[in-house]
Amino acid sequence: MERAFKIARADRYTLIGAKAPRSALHGDFPVDSDGLAALDIHIESGRIAALAPAGSRPIDDAVPRLALDGGIVLPLLVDAHTHLDKGHIWPRAPNADGSFANALATVKADRERCWSAADVAKRMDFSLRCAYAHGTGAIRTHIDSIGPQIEISWPVFAEARERWRGRIELQGSPLFLIDYAFDEAHMRAVERMVDAHGSGILGAVTYVFPRLREGLDILFSLAERKGWELDFHVDETLDPEACSLRAIAETALARRFSRRILVGHCCSLGVQPNDAAKRTIELVAEAKLSVVSLPMCNLYLQDRCAGATPRRRGVTALHELKAAGVRTLIASDNTRDPFYAYGDLDMIEVWREGVRILHLDHPIEPWTPAVLTAPAAALGLDDAGALKVGASADMILTKARSYTELFARPQADRAVLRAGRALDLDPPDYAELDGLESLRP
Repeated sequence: MERAFKIARADRYTLIGAKAPRSALHGDFPVDSDGLAALDIHIESGRIAALAPAGSRPIDDAVPRLALDGGIVLPLLVDAHTHLDKGHIWPRAPNADGSFANALATVKADRERCWSAADVAKRMDFSLRCAYAHGTGAIRTHIDSIGPQIEISWPVFAEARERWRGRIELQGSPLFLIDYAFDEAHMRAVERMVDAHGSGILGAVTYVFPRLREGLDILFSLAERKGWELDFHVDETLDPEACSLRAIAETALARRFSRRILVGHCCSLGVQPNDAAKRTIELVAEAKLSVVSLPMCNLYLQDRCAGATPRRRGVTALHELKAAGVRTLIASDNTRDPFYAYGDLDMIEVWREGVRILHLDHPIEPWTPAVLTAPAAALGLDDAGALKVGASADMILTKARSYTELFARPQADRAVLRAGRALDLDPPDYAELDGLESLRP
């Protein structure tokens, strides 16, 4: 994409012979067998001035042009479920056996020992720089909100949101076990921080325990009183008896909750008997919940047992949910921490691996909303996830001419445009984190 850096310094130019997913476009564009539309994109003063079927309109010879030769162009991507406060602690807090239980214990110990404001801020900024270089335009992060950490992490998040405004749209949701809903002092602290620094979102980790529905009522009641959305970590287990997803849907319906609700993981739904899963999916659709699957992290953590080959993928019943009319999406989740040893907040990597893990293919086109328009809608970002005339010329240019080419390689040579200008930067070097306690390998 070397030529893109040269031509994208002009104030006016045209991308000739691009391809874009049908779901990323408004209007009627002819598409190929992949569901990709061939088009020309005219950029002027940092905005998309025109989108037209390839070769359908004359192009001013005085305007520079870049021939993409069928290369796929994508809007900036939306990462709807991340953990920026946990990112990149692996060197000092490795998960010795890769298990979910050990991830919980290891993060707890590291949080209590190391998560000062400076530590969280440094790692959060590093993660955002990775996402920015890869072509992410918006992120929702879950913020561990337990004990003293509530007062530490939320101001750090608020400062990062302001510093990154105009580059990455940041949303934050508190994260704690739903048991804490019964602790009035805890809930007052969370409410105060979300009021002061949050994004109008309330969240918790839900699982089956005797007072689940009481806890849900407390959270729903607070969200109703404050006008907040809800975002839950749900049934992150392969225990078929875990059915808090159904409880969330039933609570939303009973209370006629009108704000957006996003639910993540929902792993147990994928291993429940068909009849039980079908009824839950019907309730999820009726309650208009959005479901985000985290394919890389779920595959890493679930069905892990020392000495045994994993046989279950750990992901939710995404195909069945989509068939029922549920908004479905995929996202990154954790990066280089005890819950997932890998990852780089690269949504093209998430898409590529999601296609493989969840079989989001043959055809791919019906699943393109899962990384384009669906995450944007789930987060209430109406102008994200699509290429629109009049919008800022923010997009990702690739050399891939088909989905098989797009997913066969990491697309490390992509070009990311921001306001029509090509970024000339790479993800930050891990060595930058060496100064934080025990993060040098």
